[in-house]
Amino acid sequence: MLLLGACAGWSLITAAAQGGRPEGVLLAVLALAAGYAGGRVSGALLPVAAPCAGAAAGLVLAVALPGLSPGPWYGGPLGAAGGTAALLALAAGAACCAAWASGVPAHRLGLAALACATVPAGLVLGSAAGCVAGGAVLLCALAAGSAHGRGRWLAGLAGAAGLVSAGLWAVTAGALPGGLAEAVGGWFPAHRVPQWQDALRLADHHLALGVGPGRFGAPPGVGGTLPADGKPHSAPLQQAAEQGLVGVVLLAAVFCWVLYALWRTARPTPVALTAGAALTALAALASVSNALSFTPVTAGAGLLAGWATARPWST
Repeated sequence: MLLLGACAGWSLITAAAQGGRPEGVLLAVLALAAGYAGGRVSGALLPVAAPCAGAAAGLVLAVALPGLSPGPWYGGPLGAAGGTAALLALAAGAACCAAWASGVPAHRLGLAALACATVPAGLVLGSAAGCVAGGAVLLCALAAGSAHGRGRWLAGLAGAAGLVSAGLWAVTAGALPGGLAEAVGGWFPAHRVPQWQDALRLADHHLALGVGPGRFGAPPGVGGTLPADGKPHSAPLQQAAEQGLVGVVLLAAVFCWVLYALWRTARPTPVALTAGAALTALAALASVSNALSFTPVTAGAGLLAGWATARPWST
């Protein structure tokens, strides 16, 4: 709660100093906090039913809300469909957590089928990123069943998220060799890398406070590469451009704290590792898309973290 309060407070400070609209950040913080509180309560009362219902709801939302993927399906596997892909990854994680929490074989089979449904759902929705993310979460959930310790696994997940962020910076800064840079850039719409470069340029010029929440694209130095929503489609770069270095550190600290909470949770190791894998998939998607711009995604992330760290009343 202290970290989330610091995120909200820093957005207000940067908005007061630089101008801007912190409401989007405040809404995301509120959704995450409410989701986490709801997950802790419902996970304590209904450790299997609550994540099962959450997985079904996430799958339904991904199908029923086409606005989460406003770009054309052929626009690239990680185009504007970050919200849909994130919901599918979270749904797969919640279903797998419910399966590991259940002791009834028939229930586990049904929950496993629900988790597997996220992969073809990604194909049907035209979200290759959602298909890959859901499949990755399923593979991690299977591997979690044979894990004997969670510290090294969670450290590996943190390293994977850091590797994605480092790769994003390398692509944006032009630090990759020409052939590799072109291959990686081909995975995204043509305007995406210039957007990231605009955000990195703003971050370099406003390292301390950024340009203010919601003001990406407002400074005169940026133009011509912005999409209709005016976002750089990268959570770390958006934080760097709009809230400076402190904003990036706070974003990373929240993710690291969630992994720490999963390391300390009393829930079974497969539950903790599966939730960690789903949240890491979300972090990777948020690094290269606008996934965290959607309230259902931030609330779902909080719910999954709450379910995986709740202590059931029966224990």
